[in-house]
Amino acid sequence: MRRIIAVEHPFPTETPADSLLLDFDHRNRRRLVLTTQAGESLLLDMPRAVHMRGGDVARLDDGSAIAIEAADEALLEIMAMDGAALVRIAWHLGNRHLPTQFVAGDGGGRIRIRKDHVIRAMVEGLGGRCTDIAAPFDPEGGAYAGAGLHDHSHDHGTPGHHHAHH
Repeated sequence: MRRIIAVEHPFPTETPADSLLLDFDHRNRRRLVLTTQAGESLLLDMPRAVHMRGGDVARLDDGSAIAIEAADEALLEIMAMDGAALVRIAWHLGNRHLPTQFVAGDGGGRIRIRKDHVIRAMVEGLGGRCTDIAAPFDPEGGAYAGAGLHDHSHDHGTPGHHHAHH
């Protein structure tokens, strides 16, 4: 089995031999067997977790390149009536440690999260508008994320504030 030995940003000018279509979780790993679009198994075996984005290239141990493509996922795209309302919603999402993607665009920003009916109800209760979309998901890594994974520990300073970090 060929091995992925590096991930290169941005996409080089060479034509990749194949591609990997991966969701967010599979683009953030240290060790995993991945299957290319043509059906070949490749071993991702890195010293630390890597964050691969659509447009990157996986460099194999034989020098060949495999394109990384970000798969569409079921997401909620969140908008609000103004910037202050969107910031308030972002604070509530962050307080729940949800992977969150911020998208700038015409007419203001948007937030993308994984589709979740409970969070949708919370966002709508805060005045946000949610739209179901299918798109690549590339959330912020966070201040403590290091190699792009949401994996950290810290003290929120509140007695009884305990939760798992993923």
